Amino acid sequence: MKLSKFIAIAALALAGPAFAADDHGHDHDHPHEHAALHGGVLAEARGLDLELVATPDRIRLHVRDHGTPVDVSSGSAKLTLLSAAGKQEVELKPAGDYLEATGTFNVGAGTKLVTVLSLPGKPAATARFSLN
Repeated sequence: MKLSKFIAIAALALAGPAFAADDHGHDHDHPHEHAALHGGVLAEARGLDLELVATPDRIRLHVRDHGTPVDVSSGSAKLTLLSAAGKQEVELKPAGDYLEATGTFNVGAGTKLVTVLSLPGKPAATARFSLN
């Protein structure tokens, strides 16, 4: 095999994953907003936009699918907070059109959060957040 043909094949093989990663698993013919509508931080998981709003006494998780709020009335989420103060596990429950927990939370700058969202009939969605 000529070296130039080998290089061309290798370049195409390496470029394939880059083109495949561009899809993100959802339809971009219908653009949607990836904006924090509630003043929180965003993450995307399994094609859903998750917005986490965290204060020292309340944590809310808003879930949207292509800009449309998702019915979370039968859902739940487990949240792990990692901060300088340590690790904290929190269960988020339905509260209107979002999932919520109230209590005392270590949510200062630098806090890392991992959530596992469970919705009926869908695979669990894991997302990571970082607070500034």
